Amino acid sequence: MDSVRQQKYAKLIQKELGELFQREGRGWYGPHFVTVTGVKITPDLGLARVHLSVFKAPKPLEILKSLKKHKTEVRLELGRRIGKQARIIPELEFFIDDSLDYAEKMDAIFKNLHIPPPEPEPEA
Repeated sequence: MDSVRQQKYAKLIQKELGELFQREGRGWYGPHFVTVTGVKITPDLGLARVHLSVFKAPKPLEILKSLKKHKTEVRLELGRRIGKQARIIPELEFFIDDSLDYAEKMDAIFKNLHIPPPEPEPEA
């Protein structure tokens, strides 16, 4: 269970990284649409695990690899944005959030299910 401080810090980082990727992300990962779906902070506020959703990209792992390569630049820009609000700028770890893909796959499975109608019960 995260503390209130961790939750507030995570929301701040999620908001700022989302805006940062929206405005300056093209130089880091190209013309793809990347969304920050969640951030988890360690109790010492030193590490932020950032979960990203990549829409309509043929190779999301390439985008992840590119972001990991530019991790210091992203952290520097994040520090410029939240430097007055936070004492510690955490190290960043990026992960692909595939929950939307999983939900679409489950939706397709449910739509293709064939459930026969119930048989009427015989009257006694």
